[in-house]
Formats: sequence, structure tokens, C-alpha cells
Amino acid sequence: MDGVYSTSSVLPVEILELIFNYLERRELIPVLSSNSIFHNTAFRLVYRDISETSSVKALKLIRTFASNATYSRQVRSIDLDFADNLITANILRLLNRALQQLKSLTALALNFSQTDNTADVAWIFQGCSFSLTTFTSSMRCDRSLAKFLATQPKITELCLRGLNKEYDFALEPKALPKLGHFRTVMSYPSIIGEVLRGRPVESVSMSLHHGDVCASLDTLLLSATAIKRLTVLILESDPPVALLPLIARRLPHLEAFHLVVLTPDSTHEILLEIGSSLAQFKALKYITFMAPGIPTSFNDEKSITEAWSKACPTLQTIILPKGLVWFQRDENWACLKDNED
Repeated sequence: MDGVYSTSSVLPVEILELIFNYLERRELIPVLSSNSIFHNTAFRLVYRDISETSSVKALKLIRTFASNATYSRQVRSIDLDFADNLITANILRLLNRALQQLKSLTALALNFSQTDNTADVAWIFQGCSFSLTTFTSSMRCDRSLAKFLATQPKITELCLRGLNKEYDFALEPKALPKLGHFRTVMSYPSIIGEVLRGRPVESVSMSLHHGDVCASLDTLLLSATAIKRLTVLILESDPPVALLPLIARRLPHLEAFHLVVLTPDSTHEILLEIGSSLAQFKALKYITFMAPGIPTSFNDEKSITEAWSKACPTLQTIILPKGLVWFQRDENWACLKDNED
């Protein structure tokens, strides 16, 4: 009919994809049933990045991917969470078949229950041909996992959230040659050191427990390049006043430091006292300090900010427990609250 054009003649597929990029995944589902052109464009986006999957959804997904290459080849990033349920050997075999089909995968997150994390489950990567840049997992660090990591030379971000127990975990010296960011909640220095040793890691996130603080911090010296960004979670460790000199001694040229203290013994006075320890950092630009139960007012945080910046003149941004972002403006310290006022 005159004046009536098909969607394909008006909008190229590339334009449709750009438009659909503005839709949430749940909003794309109805688009799949609109017409064949919309379906062929939208389904690529629906399956490209998959996150926030419950155990039930994760099981449905791996069944689909194990049997349908059309959908599996679209996946670039996927987060599969089985933490709330125990998985059987049959499910693991199904997961192995699904992972083998995800040939275009670049980012993978796998979380299992505490019970399943005590078993050797890294065999699920056998026969996989994908090439990851990001990998996150709660599975235990053992020989099988080390063998898999050795097959992924493009990984730049690695997060290991396995149980606090030592297994036979030894990486090949040439494994993970591009690793730049490493996160872990394990306190065993041997595992942290195995990952950092000889690799160009610039950013580390780690937890510290009483009894292995110095050994854990010593592993930061094993990186092939200087650590520029450090996030520390204090669970049962020395107070921050005693911890900062230990870090500054090892990483004097640290640029960004984020400290999360879960022990409820921090006070306004302790925060002021931390300033003297910051003087040992030579290039620190950004610092975040988070702790529960500190009754600091706006003026208290401003005085802390001024004291810290006086001790460490290189500081540019400071975030304290109230969550306010302090920054330098006209040689004075201000925060977003000042701008609002």
C-alpha cells in the first residue's frame, strides 16, 4: 500500500538495536513477540548480558543453553547463582554442557552453596572454548580451578570468594598474564600470594583477620607492578590507627584506599588520630572510610577532612561514614551538601 513501509525498509537493524539498548531486559521480552524483525534483533540483547538469576532461573537457563545453540551463542556475560540450593551431579553435568555452548562468553560469575563449595566442581569447565576477561566464583581454590585459570589468558578481573580453607592451589607462572584487578574475601595469604605473584595487578580488594595481617599485606609486594588501588575489609584485625602505617610502609605510592571496618569501636577521636598515619602516603588521592555506629556530625566530618588533608596534601577526595563526598574547591574542602545549601 502507498505510504505504508515495513519496519525493515525504514529502520536498519543497527538502529533498532541502538533503540532496544535503552530498554530493560524485562521490557524486551514483549518485543520478542512483536514481529520477526523485532524478535531477531531483540533476542540478541535479551541473552547478551544475564544477571541476578535465582537458582530456579539459573537451572532453566542452562537447560536452554545446553540444547539451543541459537540462544547460547548470543551470551557475553552471565551470572549463575546456585547459592540457595544444593546441586546434584546431573545438574553439574548439565552446567558443563551449557558452558560448552557459551562460546562467545567473556564474563562469568558462578556462585554455589557452602556445601557445594567444599567439593571439586571446577571440572565443569572441561571442553569449554570461551575466552573470559572477567571471572567471579565462590568455588574452592584447588588444583582444578588453577588448571582452568591457566586456560584463560585474557582475564583482567578475578574475584575468588571461596571458603576459608587451604587446598592444593598453585597457578602456572604464565597463567593470567593480563590480570589487573583481584578481589577476594579469603584471608589465607598463600592463596592471595599465589594470584598476585609476578602478575601486573594494580587493584586489590581483600579482607584482614587477626593473626595474618602482616602476612596478607606482604603479598601485596608480590605483584609485578605497584598496587595503586586497595580496598580492605577489617573483620577481626588491629584498629585502623595501627593498620595504616603497615600499609603505607608497603605501598607508599598508593593512589586510592578504601577501608571498611566492621568492628564497632571507631570514634571521632580515632578518625582524627588516623591523620598522622596518612602522612606516610606519598601519592594518595582518594580515601574512603566506612564503619558502623560512628556518631559524627557534619562539622565533625569537616574537621576530620581538614586534618587528613593537612597530613596528606595529595588527597583530592575523601568519603567518611556519613557518606558525604568531600573534595577540594578553591583551596578549601567542600562536599555535595555545601553545594545543595
